[in-house]
Formats: sequence, C-alpha cells, structure tokens
Amino acid sequence: MIKRKDSNVSRLARHARVRKKISGTAECPRLSVYRSRKNINVQIIDDVKGVTLVSASTLDAELKANYGGNCEAAKAVGLLIAKKASEKGIKEVVFDRGGYLFHGRVAAVAEGAREGGLEF
Repeated sequence: MIKRKDSNVSRLARHARVRKKISGTAECPRLSVYRSRKNINVQIIDDVKGVTLVSASTLDAELKANYGGNCEAAKAVGLLIAKKASEKGIKEVVFDRGGYLFHGRVAAVAEGAREGGLEF
C-alpha cells in the first residue's frame, strides 16, 4: 500500500519555510492569503504586535452576493483589502502566499491589491 502525502501538510510545510524569512511590521505589514475550496480570505497583519489590522473575504457582505470562489472573486477581494488598507493608511505590504502556488486565485488577489494601490 502506497501512502499518499496530504497536500495540506505539504502546504503548511512550505508556509512555515517562507514564514521564517518574512514578517510584517507596523511600517510594512504582511498580506496573508488563505484559500479554501469555496472562499478566499486575506488579512493584513502586524507580526510584531500580533494583531490583524485589516481583513477581507468572499464571505464579506459586500462581495458575498456578487461572487463565488473564483478568480473574479479573488480579484475583488484584493481590491477590497487595498481599499480598507488605504483607509487605515497602509500603502506598502509584504505578500505572503500562504504556501500556495502564485497562480490562479492567489495571483488574482495580488493583482487586485496592486490595482487598488498596495505596493509589494
């Protein structure tokens, strides 16, 4: 019998490896992406204080009615997080893809956030 490695275990290992190198500060917080099968969640985190500054998701009331869990929804989440961040005075972030490939919905979030005015 061949044991197959769980893909989420591999993703968490990749995420831990990346998190050793990147960290968010008050001046340049971390933009963290979590992708489930149906939804996508994004947070801007200050790791020094250990607080979430801003968050957005496809489950937010503004997006839930119009989008599902596709690339269009991910781009809309990126635009929403950029809008909320600019209201808090955040212009520059470090992008944390959460161990996922920078492709599809994760790349769409990044593209939307850049269009919204975030720099990374």
